[in-house]
Order: sequence, then C-alpha cells, then structure tokens
Amino acid sequence: MGSSSLGLHHWSVLASQRAILPQNSAKPLQKFHSLPTTVTVACIATSRASSVRCHLGCFGFTAFNRKFRKSVRGCATNPFVVANDEKYGNKQVISITPQVYDYILANVREPEVLRQLREETASMHGSQMQVSPDQAQLLAMLVQIHGAEKCIEVGVYTGYSSLATALVLPESGSLVACERDGRSLEVAKKYYDKANVSHKVHVKYGFAADALRSLILSGEACSYDFAFVDADKRMYQEYFELLLQLVKVGGLIVFDNVLWHGKVADPEVNDAKTVSIRNFNTSIMQDKRVSISMGQVPIGDGMTICRKRQPHNKS
Repeated sequence: MGSSSLGLHHWSVLASQRAILPQNSAKPLQKFHSLPTTVTVACIATSRASSVRCHLGCFGFTAFNRKFRKSVRGCATNPFVVANDEKYGNKQVISITPQVYDYILANVREPEVLRQLREETASMHGSQMQVSPDQAQLLAMLVQIHGAEKCIEVGVYTGYSSLATALVLPESGSLVACERDGRSLEVAKKYYDKANVSHKVHVKYGFAADALRSLILSGEACSYDFAFVDADKRMYQEYFELLLQLVKVGGLIVFDNVLWHGKVADPEVNDAKTVSIRNFNTSIMQDKRVSISMGQVPIGDGMTICRKRQPHNKS
C-alpha cells in the first residue's frame, strides 16, 4: 500500500488488463523498468518524440542519472537493455515496458472474484495502493510452495492480496488481516464473503503494530508460516521486528515497495518515507537472522522476501 504497487503511475490497468498510455504524455515514466545503473535503455515511444525521459525502478537509478546519462535507443518493441558497465558483463536485462507488462498480465490466472474486486477498487480513492494481479499471483504461489497454514498481512486496503492468499490456504488455514482504514476494510470483508473464505480471515481493525504485539502476548510467537507487509513505509523496521517474533524458523516475511519507484537509490531524494525504506533495506541486508532476496523478479514496486533462519546460523 501507500504507492502504486501496480507498477504504473501514469497508466491504469482496465478490465481487459491492458496498460493504457496517456495521449501526448511527456511526463517521466516511473516504476516500469527493472534495470541496473549504467544502461542504454529501450524506451517507450509516445505520440511525442521517442526521446521521452524514462525513470528506471527496480535497481533504483534513472536513465538520466547525472553520472550515467546515456542516449535512449529502441522502443517498446525492444524489451531488453544491455548494461554497458563491465561488472554486469553486458548481460541483457529485461525492461518492463507497457508492451511486456501487458503480456505478463495476459498470462496471469486471475480468479473471477479477484478481477471483480480489482475493478471495484479501481474506482476508489487510493486505488494505486492495490497490489497488481501478477504480484498477488506470486504471493499466492509462495504461500502454496511453503505449505503455509497460518499467515499475517499487514496493510490490507480493499483485500486483493489477502483474498488471493486466503483462496489458496487450506480449509483449516487462517490469515490475520491488519488494517486501520475501516472504509476499505468493508470492501475487503464483502469479497471475503463473496469468495467464501471469511472463515479463514481474522480481521484486526486498528494499528497493525498493536495487533502484532497482541498476538505475541497471547502466546502466538513462532507459530506463523508467512507474512506480507504493505503498509506505512516508516514502520517497516518495527513490523519486521514484530513479525520476526511471530513467524517460525523457515517462515517467510515479504515486504512490498522496497524500491519505492527507484527513489531509494537516488541520493537526492530524502523525504521521510524514502529514507525509511532505504534504511530498512540496509538494515535487513546486514541482518543475519534472515536470508533475503530483493527484487529478483520484475514485479510491482520491488519486493523483498525474507526467510527466518535458525538462531546462530552463520551461513
């Protein structure tokens, strides 16, 4: 939540799941690329010149980074870039253009009830906070691969990701869903009922940190298999510490928006949320209590997957 998890700032994903580019748009294209620092980048052609400035998301640097400005070549029909720094070995790296993202969405198996929820949410204030269909599909698969039965979600909004999780949980499974926005939570509850998964979802209305502390105090430490965090970015470190107490050894904690439209890698951007995420990323990178994987797939606004280790594991 809190940002366009859909990976689109100036586009919207409609019912047909097509990425729509505004006409005559010359605004920076944010969060739509997954590229290293020094690259020659395949760009999106608009009705203006193909020299439109593109902002790169996944590894955080912009195509017009002052130190590494490179001329734009190609268009949306060329969905990869070649890094021109030797440390990347001239590796061809995928660039998520509207054309490629459209193809990704066309290959997402989105249940009908999730499609309906996505379309209703699209008309609401803050709809950019909803995770994208491909992101929800990945979360659901992680839950299935891990064999998770007890899950936590911090930041529910209208319930797209929590519903995707609840749908794949076994009948005996449970999901603690923490959300402080009562209006959006009502939408989520409506779709939990519609999908017949309400018995799996335990809604905690209020501040998530309070709900997590309450779970710990009630003796539920080290009993959860999976957690997903998509809430107040300035609280990520606190959520992490609380969830680390709640998940089992081997359990997964997934954080959304860790790339924050690429702002985390731009030293000139220092607003409170960006600094918080940047500090959080640095902190968990150094935290030996978890194994981590950041942004390994070009999805959403960057996701970090943490796996809780055995205590004192030096590997």
